[in-house]
Amino acid sequence: MKRHPLHVVIYTDAAGMGGAEISVGHLIATISPDIQITVVGVVANVVNAIADRRPHTTRLVLPTPRIHSWVTHLATFRQLQPDIIHCNLCTPWACAIALFTALLLPHTRVVRVDQLPLRTTDLITWLRTRLLSLRVDAHVAVGQASARRMEDFYALGRDTVISIPNGVPDYCSQLSPSQNPAKSDRMIVGSIGRLDAMKAHDILLRAIAQVDGVQVVILGEGAERPNLERLAVELGVGDRLQLLGWLDVPQAYLSGFDVVALPSRSEGFPLAMVEAMLAARPVIATRVGSMPEAIIDGQTGLLIEKDDVEGLAHALRRLRDNPHWRSQLGKTARELAIAQFTVKAMAQRYEDLWDKVLSAPQRSRWRVPRPKD
Repeated sequence: MKRHPLHVVIYTDAAGMGGAEISVGHLIATISPDIQITVVGVVANVVNAIADRRPHTTRLVLPTPRIHSWVTHLATFRQLQPDIIHCNLCTPWACAIALFTALLLPHTRVVRVDQLPLRTTDLITWLRTRLLSLRVDAHVAVGQASARRMEDFYALGRDTVISIPNGVPDYCSQLSPSQNPAKSDRMIVGSIGRLDAMKAHDILLRAIAQVDGVQVVILGEGAERPNLERLAVELGVGDRLQLLGWLDVPQAYLSGFDVVALPSRSEGFPLAMVEAMLAARPVIATRVGSMPEAIIDGQTGLLIEKDDVEGLAHALRRLRDNPHWRSQLGKTARELAIAQFTVKAMAQRYEDLWDKVLSAPQRSRWRVPRPKD
């Protein structure tokens, strides 16, 4: 029988704030105030940034995960005695120490959330990820496609991972025209995300080099900045590119974009995609992760293959040459996002999940059923 109020530990071992951590911050800010939340992690800035989203949230910073740190983790979890330990993983091999120690607690249920479905070629990492995944009380991915990939990558069996898409607040009422890029006669294409090879901003630059009348604004920072600046000069599009760096409120720029492009090589269910949809902006996205579950080709945006420069250039031309259709795509995108991908919908799904795992019989930590084909 669950205790009242429900006590949930939110755990992350992330070293910095990314989409996975922002998403869990949205979650704790939105769930019922009757639920007691403790945020636990290994980096103070990350723990505080998440916990600050909910007034009076207890926060704890533990030693950086190493083999010996499981003792501290176990002692902390035993002292807290939560009903649920909710581990938020930025990669499938993250949070291993926390998952292991959480599974040692006989009366605490463990929920694992994989934000990004990635595979590994390291056998030890693969085995560890699989063994921990098979023993949690609930395993979540941020979309149907992401769930199936996790099942396949780690031989978990079909229907062992459930889908709860990330949701975001509706920022439209907060958009400030004064923060938008200067308007021009060019179609403004925005992209939000860290400057990392996985985000494939290089593909976007190569595409706009083939499309006249397009300006690109990228919001984010990262190690790829020098390479992108150099590539823009080589392609002759330096005057059509703005790299604005990391912004505290990147959503405030969305109303200044005509289109949002996310040509990522790998994704789960990116927050930037949903934010663009809520801002009624059509999204050009790659068929990776669970993005096709929100970007319906020709209805809420356009889908392309990863690393497809020609496909992206063609999509940009179509949207450039048909402003009315562009507007209609954005309107439909917002309707879908309001119906399915708000932070309130996400929070309700997690509350329902927590109730479900607490009301179900305790699963064995040592013997697990054979995965279904």
